[in-house]
Amino acid sequence: MSNRLKEVLEGQEHNYILPFLWQHGEEEEVIREEIARVHESGIRAVCIEARPHPDFLGPKWWTDMDIIMDEARNRGMKVWLLDDDHFPTGHAAGKVKEAPKELHRKFLAERYIDTLGPAQGASLLLDTLLLRGLRPTISHTERATGKNKLISVVAVRRDPSTGDLLDGSIDITDLVQDGILYWDIPEGYWRVFIMSENKDGGSLQQEDYLNPLDRDSVRILLDKVYEAMYERYKEDFGKTFAGFFSDEPGFYNDKTTFDFHSRPGKKGVPLPWSSEMPDLFEQALGKDYRRVLYLIWQDTGQQSNIVRYTYMNIVSKLYADNFCNQIGEWCRARGVEYIGHVLEDNNVHARLGPGAGHFFRSLGGQDMSGIDVVMWQIVPGFDELPFRWPAGETDSEFFHYGLAKLGVSLAHNDPKKQGRTMCEMYGAYGWTEGLKLMKWLTDHMLVRGVNYFVPHAFSQKAPDPDCPPHMYAGGKNPQYRYYKHLNQYMNRISHLISGGRHIASAAVVYHAEAEWSGEAMYFQKPVKQLMQHQIDCDVLPIDILLGAASVINNKLHVNNEDFQCLIVPYAEALPTAMIRRLVTFSEQGLAVRIVDGLPVRASEGTEVTAELAFLANHQNVKVVALENLAQVLTADGHYEISVDEHAPYLRNYHYLHDGLDVFMFFNEHPHQTIRRQVTLPVQGDVYAYDAFSNQLTRLQATWGNVVEVVLHPYESIVLLHGTALEGYDALPQSTVGSGVELKGEWKVSTAESEHYPHFKEWGKLGALTNMSGPSYLPRFTGTFRYETEFEWNESADQAILDLGEVYETTQVWINGEEAGVRICPPYRVEIHGLIKEGKNKLVIEVTNTLVKEQPDFLSAFAQQEPSGLLGPVRLI
Repeated sequence: MSNRLKEVLEGQEHNYILPFLWQHGEEEEVIREEIARVHESGIRAVCIEARPHPDFLGPKWWTDMDIIMDEARNRGMKVWLLDDDHFPTGHAAGKVKEAPKELHRKFLAERYIDTLGPAQGASLLLDTLLLRGLRPTISHTERATGKNKLISVVAVRRDPSTGDLLDGSIDITDLVQDGILYWDIPEGYWRVFIMSENKDGGSLQQEDYLNPLDRDSVRILLDKVYEAMYERYKEDFGKTFAGFFSDEPGFYNDKTTFDFHSRPGKKGVPLPWSSEMPDLFEQALGKDYRRVLYLIWQDTGQQSNIVRYTYMNIVSKLYADNFCNQIGEWCRARGVEYIGHVLEDNNVHARLGPGAGHFFRSLGGQDMSGIDVVMWQIVPGFDELPFRWPAGETDSEFFHYGLAKLGVSLAHNDPKKQGRTMCEMYGAYGWTEGLKLMKWLTDHMLVRGVNYFVPHAFSQKAPDPDCPPHMYAGGKNPQYRYYKHLNQYMNRISHLISGGRHIASAAVVYHAEAEWSGEAMYFQKPVKQLMQHQIDCDVLPIDILLGAASVINNKLHVNNEDFQCLIVPYAEALPTAMIRRLVTFSEQGLAVRIVDGLPVRASEGTEVTAELAFLANHQNVKVVALENLAQVLTADGHYEISVDEHAPYLRNYHYLHDGLDVFMFFNEHPHQTIRRQVTLPVQGDVYAYDAFSNQLTRLQATWGNVVEVVLHPYESIVLLHGTALEGYDALPQSTVGSGVELKGEWKVSTAESEHYPHFKEWGKLGALTNMSGPSYLPRFTGTFRYETEFEWNESADQAILDLGEVYETTQVWINGEEAGVRICPPYRVEIHGLIKEGKNKLVIEVTNTLVKEQPDFLSAFAQQEPSGLLGPVRLI
């Protein structure tokens, strides 16, 4: 018998939720009250957000933390800590500013001077204060050379007709004395590039941040924050105190803090640097590496791509080793865990700027994989078209088809993660976001395998204008009393998709190294094709494919995963070792599918003509057009789930325990119902599990494995199969018949959140309507109560009340007995046993969101929904 299923059905599932709990230095009773509200909503952990606290690591901080720890011990809750006083992680509570200069951020800066020869006895001033960008409106300055550490000076000849740089360069670094270059300029046009190590540069907001490439610099954060927590709560480590959370650490080398396009080649941007990097460049490119550093910024074709690949490979590994791995090792040595996430937005996960260079490397040292969804990054229906959000426009394909897949793939392929993926979510959507959207976002994550959640957030300040919504908000959030229903649902499904093994057909190669090397296709492009055809996959980094991956019985084996094929998104170039590994994999019997064309070269410039020719002609390798990918995989038998008709918005996930197959399906379309015949890769009885009611229903499966799946917008279903189901009671499958619309007069009353359940009579409605319309209550936030009576003279052994359109959380009573709560469509409740022959009284309460009363900035990015019960209300 599966312990997971038994634990869920008996209400013994684990806790998978650890919301942010913001601290502002409130009084003790306020802190204890907020933790009580967290506990009351079915959550057994908190992640303490220190950013707003006025005295981080000071006396008031420790007083507040003592209160939190005491309350958590008493309630059997876990405590996590966001690990810095500023967002993002890296400020080290202000201690970097006091540290030796060599531990501050370092950048490699480039500038150039144009010259014309011949010119004997010429000299160039290198040690000159320069305005960044030479725009007088910019006050931030950088010293490009001279008294900063000079790395190299090289001269490159220019084409006299076009001005283009010609091949080759002359290293003239040794001709510099006291900030002056003394150089007899040869005939022709020359561009002199000066590369130097600078502290100045990068984002002003992170000017006093640590250098994530420097082990000793990162140690400042450990010494200041981590060691202080350990000293005070050593006995709680690994017990009540669970661990630390890093929030979006990264390079922040671009003056535009959140530039998602920052990478080598972007003009005028200093690059992350450390004292280790000269030796690492020499190892990679040889002793003459200084002659080619300028190519990180300058476009000269293949040679530029080689240098840029080398640079990104070095900095992403240094970040992994010196930042993430070092912190993770410190935590594990003391019995706690290290979690969090980097910035992934709009593909920056493989870039510089606010990125950390390489998603998989940047989180390698953590104990869970981690991502976040905030600020309208994911919006139902906007899976292809961009959506206007506070940071510009979304790359919606990335957010919908790439983001969660990155997270869960890392959790699946890194044994240290134990299959755990954390998602920080709900935050900064504004007060327009209610439980309906939260449930959709939750299902979006669950159906991809995310199984730990950090809701954003509980705040002890009420109302708090900082990144709403907040779950309790001092009692002002009218939907708080229903929040526990979402949390129960989340914990139950998370329990069913944890502790076992994910099953997927395909592996897709992560594109970071390809993007560093030249033209490249984003990994989410093929992932989207697969997901829209119910072919599940994981994303694998090249590091894993070169290391832990192996081919066994023609399948790609990684950790607990087995894949039938490997998909390579188009890449102009791939690392030499990866090209050779593709040769090996194909020789060993693995099906390799290369999208839109083979590479033409190796990232390092190595000769790989023979290997590419081998791949072009091997029977196990196919070059496939992106739009045909899913059809080719299906024809080759590389799939698990099949559907009778194309269903691009039907998502699926297969998870395996001993004696139990778990299949989750979710309808991601915001308006259309999906009705499909789904063929499962099992034979025998299939059960549906309702995670809201915690009940099983036995389904009618034709041919032993074909099930009809009907999913309304916002609806998901979990299907179960296996011996673990033996002995459990299950409801019979029911069919939905025709309905009778309830027409008549409705008595309407209202109650604000703080006054609930004390209602004020508003009036009567002959026809249901939008209560936030201009002629009704456009500024009202709270609960609408609808009351009516109806006659019923038919059998009611099985009856459903369908409420039609509802905005947005509802609770129903029939004849004084509660019939149920619904937080999202379909708004249907079972009422058999409650309805009686003759006259019946129906009460429906509908609760909207706080946006009607508090129209905040973040809510202005989305369309506002109506309020109340719109119907039609039908008895079925």
